[in-house]
Amino acid sequence: MNLPLYTPQDDPGPDFAALARRTGAIPDLSVDGLDGRLDIPHGTTCVAIRCNTGVVMAGDRRATAGNFISHRTIEKVFPADRHSGVAIAGAAGPAVQMVELFQLQLEHYEKVEGAPVSLEGKANQLSQMVRNHLPAAMSGLAVVPIFAGFDTGRSSGRIFQYDVTGGRYEEHDHAATGSGSMQATTVIKLGWTPSLSEPDAIDLALRALLEAADEDSATGGPDLVRGIYPVVATITAQGFERVEDDDLAGRFRVLLEAITAERNP
Repeated sequence: MNLPLYTPQDDPGPDFAALARRTGAIPDLSVDGLDGRLDIPHGTTCVAIRCNTGVVMAGDRRATAGNFISHRTIEKVFPADRHSGVAIAGAAGPAVQMVELFQLQLEHYEKVEGAPVSLEGKANQLSQMVRNHLPAAMSGLAVVPIFAGFDTGRSSGRIFQYDVTGGRYEEHDHAATGSGSMQATTVIKLGWTPSLSEPDAIDLALRALLEAADEDSATGGPDLVRGIYPVVATITAQGFERVEDDDLAGRFRVLLEAITAERNP
């Protein structure tokens, strides 16, 4: 493989995403004329909750194309690097591609600079990617992520939310995205406390997704028959760690029993 050569005036610099596009390693995501009419799979509700050890991120597993359930086990929560993660809602294909490119860009930066980029710098890089995606978003392929991580300098979790133009907003306590975000946010707002423990934050995220699935057809609830549960991850000083399905199954059993008791006293 021949390495690309650029003049000083044409050098893409440290922007790995720009370099990958110019070499043709990834396709151009700008799309004209779709007008949002194609039934492309879309992912939906994701949440991030700050707790006393860092952050808990969670996303349901359903992707829909119009009224059709196109996928029951799609992944919407990914590690960005050791101490950060990204959750996606929106057009599934471009969203997953954006996450893969984001992961590569962080790794590329660390190899070139010899040190990881700060958490705020990672949030800014993802903001630039969302902004670059705006032409596709205007054609109905919007991607709206949540970025969260453990800030080793502050020894605390931090959460960043975005709009489709790449606007970046830091949330102090929690964030939600996707079509079920309104219901999920209400549940989290009622249950969140500044001293929320990690186990309680996981339970709160599960209840938020469950209540969102009860109101929003694009959000999938726990599928006890097929053994499909949300993707849940914790991001702490020890790094990004996915919660096992067996753990989630037990938590859902307790949660469903509690809800049944509440509604049938």
